[in-house]
Amino acid sequence: MILLTERLLLRPTRRDDLTALHAVMSRPQAMRYWSTPEHETLAETEAYLEATLTAAAQRLSDEFLIEFDGRVIGKAGAWRLPEIGFILHPDFWRKGLADEALRAVIPHLFARHDMDALTAGIDPRNTASWRLLHRLGFVESHRATHTMQWREEWCDSVYFALSRAAYSSR
Repeated sequence: MILLTERLLLRPTRRDDLTALHAVMSRPQAMRYWSTPEHETLAETEAYLEATLTAAAQRLSDEFLIEFDGRVIGKAGAWRLPEIGFILHPDFWRKGLADEALRAVIPHLFARHDMDALTAGIDPRNTASWRLLHRLGFVESHRATHTMQWREEWCDSVYFALSRAAYSSR
């Protein structure tokens, strides 16, 4: 499945995306609020890519790589249904591209999957993602402390949900 927006092409991940995906996931700024630190080796990204492809084959996920002007700049979608996630290369931040990608992905996910809501979890310090989720209609559902260890630091999480009913009424 391919999704098109005004500026983006969203498509499934392929094995030959390794180098492009590594260009995003090796960036410390991009990975600061991800579940792991930046990938220092291509082998780390390759393992991640294989896990992504396996999850897609098992229909546990429904994600898209984001292409802008023919270049892979990130990914967006349900990395584990119904939880969404997104990441962009820092060179493409503050251009509305994550918003544009998710505005295509969200209706796709609700149309394709029988679920009552989409969910998302973020580090509360990630204000850009927080604002994006609010713009998309997600509401805070709960918080938890010390949910993830990022290097030596324990991080908290804020969880959000977008119900099918709330999305349909927008």
